[in-house]
Amino acid sequence: MKWIPAFAGMTDRFCYYLKTICFIIRSPNGPFEKLEKYKRNTKMTIKFHCPNCGAIIGFAEQHRGKQAHCTTCGQHFISPSENNATPEKVKPPEERGDPVPGFYRSALIDSWKLFLKAGNITGFVFITAAVTFKFFTGHTDYSWTMSGFRFQAPTGLIITLTAWGCLFWYYMEIIHLAAIDVEELPDVDMGDIFGFIWNVIKSLFTFSFTLVILLLPCILYIGCTQNKGVISHLLSLIGLFAFPMGILTVSINGDMAMVFRADYILKPIAKAFWPYLVVVGLFVMAWELQFRTVEYGELLGSGKYLVGLHLLANLGVQMIVFIAMRSIGLFYYHFSCYFPWTETGHTISG
Repeated sequence: MKWIPAFAGMTDRFCYYLKTICFIIRSPNGPFEKLEKYKRNTKMTIKFHCPNCGAIIGFAEQHRGKQAHCTTCGQHFISPSENNATPEKVKPPEERGDPVPGFYRSALIDSWKLFLKAGNITGFVFITAAVTFKFFTGHTDYSWTMSGFRFQAPTGLIITLTAWGCLFWYYMEIIHLAAIDVEELPDVDMGDIFGFIWNVIKSLFTFSFTLVILLLPCILYIGCTQNKGVISHLLSLIGLFAFPMGILTVSINGDMAMVFRADYILKPIAKAFWPYLVVVGLFVMAWELQFRTVEYGELLGSGKYLVGLHLLANLGVQMIVFIAMRSIGLFYYHFSCYFPWTETGHTISG
């Protein structure tokens, strides 16, 4: 498992990216001032009340007209097209005292049907474009030196971060739809140029922040002891084990502070351990395969057939990632009765 020794180096890169992102987001007069204005003024979420229990629900506007359900009472309805509209009931509310049966079939069998639906072609094209750009241009760097001064133009780094931001955004959308029992891939709608930039930055920050927080014990241990032995490996595995629950919590609620609540993370895992173990298994498989893929920069001078095979391998990994991300959302749908924050009034946000 060659990713374990890489955690020390990843820590520095994560901290650098997080500091850069925080500076961009918080800078009042920086170049992204218009982006902040866009984020404040653009209403991306349709909010309304459950037609059965009255709980406040929020969905991204791209989900209007689609069937969903209230996580508080289980009432199914059609999402309205405007704020405060009354959604149309579809069927009586479900009893949420017990888990919804069928998790293993939904996660391990039914999820593969997504690849056979013609309506999901847009999502496949979107992911293919992001992976292909990252594959062929991730190694490029057009920086140059003139008169002793270094002009930075890390094109490959920018494209790689943008591609990962797009992928992370789509992964969270997959989790979101699976959590409300929608059996299709998300539509691709990242807004205009400012919306696109904001979604890329937000998704990069969300995934990085969640991963760093859950790996913080490992990071602190390595930083304090300079020891990368058994204990650091164990702490890293614990962090990775909790990551699917962490990203699920953030994706569903949009509140990153909830990652700090150990009870929010551990209680559902303890009550549905074996189903969660399936989720973790799919996630670790996707993680490991992603680390084993090779980009074009490492294949310079190789034959076109070998390059093509590695590109197909990169795209094939995304199929596993789709299944893994969908299993995370399905875990919430089937076992939402075990989530403490559904008992405190939290609902799925857009």
